[in-house]
Formats: sequence, structure tokens, C-alpha cells
Amino acid sequence: MNTPNKLTLARILLVPVFVLFFYWDIPAHYFVAMWIFVAASVTDAIDGRLARKYHQITDFGKFLDPLADKVLVVGAMACLLHQQKVHIVVFLLILAREFMVSALRLVVAEKGTVVPAGFAGKLKTAFTMTALVAALLYWSLRLDFGFFGIGSESLYSVIETVLSVLFWIAAVLTVWSGTEYLMHFWKDINPYK
Repeated sequence: MNTPNKLTLARILLVPVFVLFFYWDIPAHYFVAMWIFVAASVTDAIDGRLARKYHQITDFGKFLDPLADKVLVVGAMACLLHQQKVHIVVFLLILAREFMVSALRLVVAEKGTVVPAGFAGKLKTAFTMTALVAALLYWSLRLDFGFFGIGSESLYSVIETVLSVLFWIAAVLTVWSGTEYLMHFWKDINPYK
């Protein structure tokens, strides 16, 4: 197994570690979970670059990389959803898009077509990751370290509104990206032909 694939596999293996620390009631557990999420996210940037630079793109990597991305994002979103820190509609839109793109990839792969990541998909991923890291950082600072202090309810409200807006923007980009994929590959799944 080459280095890019090992990094991708590490990203998947870090997800249960992230979940463990997210829920483990020890000092600074949200803070540790945030850094695990950041480390896993960084592997996403590194593995693709290494694979392209050293011509180590494999079928296993093509299969594993998008799976690792989805497991990481959905795992983190599910944790935040469970603690009512992200809206269920945002979660469902992102989850539905991930299922749809995965199914689309399977269908068109049988026809020898590769589904590359489009601009909207890359923008959606960047925005979703930014929103997740920002939310994890905020909850870590507030719940682990007691930042902002007593009487900061109005500040909490402003920050949580900003986080909510970030997640809703990620959801809109998710719908845009999913629509872009559907339109581009509609000929491969068109039920009327």
C-alpha cells in the first residue's frame, strides 16, 4: 500500500477516535476532538497531492478517498447534530448529497466514466470543513475552557448565529454541487431514455 492510500486509511481510522474524544467526559475533550478532526482533514489535502506528484493514483485510492471524506464529514456532523449544534435540515441535505454522488459514481463507473470533483464540490467541501472546525473550536473554547465568561449570552448568540449561517451556506453549496453533478451526468441516469 502506497503512502497516499495509508494517509487516506488513517483518515477513516481517525473518525472513531474523534467520536471517542468528542463524547469522552475528560478535561478538554472537545479541544482534543477538534485537533483530531483537523489532523484528519489535513490528510485529505496531503494524500491527493502525493498521489498526483508521485504518480501513485490507484483504483483503491479512487475508491477510498471519497469514502474517507464522507465518513469524516458525516461523523463530525452527526456528533454536532446529536448535541443540537447543527440543524437537522443541514445535516440531511449534506447526507443526501453524499449518498446521491456516491450512487452516481457507481452508475457511471460501469460505463467507464469518471466523476471528477467539480468546482462547486470543492467549494462545498472547503466551506463544510471550515464550518465544522469553527464550530468545534467555539464549543471547545466555551465548554472546555469557559472562555467568554458569565454574562456572555449575547456573545454566545452572535457566535452561534454566525456558525449557523456558515452551516446553511455549506448546505446551499451542497445543493448546488449535487445539482451540478446531476445535470452533468443526467444522460447516464435519465429514466426517460
